[in-house]
Formats: sequence, C-alpha cells, structure tokens
Amino acid sequence: MPAPVMWYKGRMTPKALREILERAETWPEEAQEEAVNFLLALDQELADPYVLTEEDRAAIERGLDDMRHGRFASDEEVSAVFPRRG
Repeated sequence: MPAPVMWYKGRMTPKALREILERAETWPEEAQEEAVNFLLALDQELADPYVLTEEDRAAIERGLDDMRHGRFASDEEVSAVFPRRG
C-alpha cells in the first residue's frame, strides 16, 4: 500500500521552506538527489523561460493538425509506449 500523500495547506513561507529543507537532510540519499534535481530544474525554469525553436513550433502545428482531423493514438498504441504500472 503506497504511503499517504501529504498536501501542504496554507501559504508557503520562507520558514516552511527552511523546515522542509531541514527535514530533507534526514531523507535517504536517493530522495535527497531527487529533491535537489527537482529544485534545480524549477530554478532553471524560473530563471530562463523556454524559447520555442522552429522545430518545436512545427511539431506543435503537426499535433494540432492531427487533433483537428481526429487522428489520435488507439488505446493499444498508447499502452505499447506507456505500459501500465502496478
């Protein structure tokens, strides 16, 4: 049975951030690495907004065109790419 998910209720404050970072120091190394990677990615995202390339724009247009014409992957095709876990 998976551990319950705890949601932070209320306003995130510098104090709450410091408290969770202190608790994170007691986590297993793998969990600490995951937290650091997440925070570094978030910091990068906030620092430098992503700029679409022409290739990105073309891919988005292809996807929108597929959507407009009802071209969607079947359940079987999706399952082949993203197998269910559990």
